[in-house]
Amino acid sequence: MNKQELIDAVAAATGESKTATAKSIDAIIETVTSAVSKGETVQLIGFGAFSTGARAARVGRNPSTGAEIQIAAAKTVKFVAGKAFKDAVNAS
Repeated sequence: MNKQELIDAVAAATGESKTATAKSIDAIIETVTSAVSKGETVQLIGFGAFSTGARAARVGRNPSTGAEIQIAAAKTVKFVAGKAFKDAVNAS
């Protein structure tokens, strides 16, 4: 399912217009992105939690030359599925 299909499905389920639904979904995505980028955790009970993690700097290899390269430390985004979401996925 892509974003447009999500908008169509939510609009059909709620009876709202596709334009209003698209604005709502965009606002949710923007809010979650903003909060997680500030280091906050966003918990949606029953669905899951978005948070930040850290990946340490490490040494990697260039696959074509075999030369060692330094890979910088980076922040990552973590998603942990909630119990209700896991149960729904495992039931099908």
